[in-house]
Amino acid sequence: MSFAGKYELQYQENFEPFMKALGLPDDEIQKGKDLKSISEIEQNGKKFKVTVTTGSKVVKNEFTIGEESEVVMLNGEKAKVVVQMEGNNKLVTEVKGMKSVTELNGDTITYTMTMGDLTFKRVSKRI
Repeated sequence: MSFAGKYELQYQENFEPFMKALGLPDDEIQKGKDLKSISEIEQNGKKFKVTVTTGSKVVKNEFTIGEESEVVMLNGEKAKVVVQMEGNNKLVTEVKGMKSVTELNGDTITYTMTMGDLTFKRVSKRI
């Protein structure tokens, strides 16, 4: 299954408490919570290029399934991760005590990040 495409954020759950837990300042959280967000995914076999544009902020990450890569996290920090594929529609990684799962179902991508008992969820549709 190919993840390639452009996806527009439909809704998110627990954005504010999760960003606070990541240490983002309140003004950035307030600015970011209502901004339109577009994710563009390019996939070439096991190689992925993901560009997330939220307002004027653009975050680009590249990774290859099963290989260590450096990515930029939601709070702007860089971290080394190994992304694994589960089945043919799920990308899973763990970074700095957080578990990240990106799941593709039809034209919908659900991105779930869990840290302790706090879960942040973003749901985006292909455009």
